[in-house]
Amino acid sequence: MDFNMKKLASDAGIFFTRAVQFTEEKFGQAEKTELDAHFENLLARADSTKNWTEKILRQTEVLLQPNPSARVEEFLYEKLDRKVPSRVTNGELLAQYMADAASELGPTTPYGKTLIKVAEAEKQLGAAERDFIHTASISFLTPLRNFLEGDWKTISKERRLLQNRRLDLDACKARLKKAKAAEAKATTVPDFQETRPRNYILSASASAGTGSRVQLSSSPLPCWPLLLPSPQLWNDEVDKAEQELRVAQTEFDRQAEVTRLLLEGISSTHVNHLRCLHEFVKSQTTYYAQCYRHMLDLQKQLGSSQGAIFPGTFVGTTEPASPPLSSTSPTTAAATMPVVPSVASLAPPGEASLCLEEVAPPASGTRKARVLYDYEAADSSELALLADELITVYSLPGMDPDWLIGERGNKKGKVPVTYLELLS
Repeated sequence: MDFNMKKLASDAGIFFTRAVQFTEEKFGQAEKTELDAHFENLLARADSTKNWTEKILRQTEVLLQPNPSARVEEFLYEKLDRKVPSRVTNGELLAQYMADAASELGPTTPYGKTLIKVAEAEKQLGAAERDFIHTASISFLTPLRNFLEGDWKTISKERRLLQNRRLDLDACKARLKKAKAAEAKATTVPDFQETRPRNYILSASASAGTGSRVQLSSSPLPCWPLLLPSPQLWNDEVDKAEQELRVAQTEFDRQAEVTRLLLEGISSTHVNHLRCLHEFVKSQTTYYAQCYRHMLDLQKQLGSSQGAIFPGTFVGTTEPASPPLSSTSPTTAAATMPVVPSVASLAPPGEASLCLEEVAPPASGTRKARVLYDYEAADSSELALLADELITVYSLPGMDPDWLIGERGNKKGKVPVTYLELLS
């Protein structure tokens, strides 16, 4: 118990000394040991890394889970070290609603059939989203959290310890400075051991019958001796302060080196975060590629309505849908596709397949088109496309309005109009 009390008193004294030193520094009444420029740069870099890591982590969490209530729930499960329950994604929930609606409204109706197709696509999108969230959480969010909750806490602890060591060092410097000043002053003052001044007091006494009489008397008054520290005492005090300063300087240098090594490790943190960032981009790319592929498959099943799904595309028709609004409008050139005369070898839809070898481009009415997206041919009658390439296209009477004939060199095949942009 005595040991604990002594330690408590010692800690309280150290805390008070540091508080006094810190306050005097703030008011400019005490000197402060400054760190070197390289060390200050390391501190600023570490602080910047911590701040931006927090912001990136929080915003990535919002990206992966926009619902704040769900994020709070996941945070609580994580702090309680419990497994987060599986949650249905928005896409999967929408797919379930569409499937239920199709069952109730009639799965054999056009609307019901379309609902079922879209529901299947939304279900696939929801599954892809679930995989993306899981992969991004493991490969990107977890390393960022580990840095903030592990490495950064260690750095912060060592920085606080370094601050305390610096305050102790500056307090020792101030104590030594005061001791040397007192020592110099003591050497210029005579070595008195005792001084007994006499006080003279004026007393008055009255005698009966003779009047009053003033008497000047001298009486010694007791006086305590005035003791002054000897120069030897101040020499001992200076030696003690110098010893404490050497110890404080050693502890400060040792702690500064430990903190410096931790701060230089921020470079390794950046390398690790860079690798995690690549993993995040890879998983995000995979997710969007899957979404794109699912939507393309859905579009093939449903077809597009007069090219309204993708702006900037055109639709081949036998008759113009509407006259151009103005001759200078940029959309006029992509309004309709010229119709070529009938080809004898082309059978009506549903009765025979198109013989591409026997189809010849019309003498007039062909157009150049730029491919908007990559397209993989489903069979030999279709033409595979690469984004941004230029091909020649034309329409034939009786064709599905969602398809055109495309030519590239000596290759020919059907191409979907939603993948094209007609050039004027």
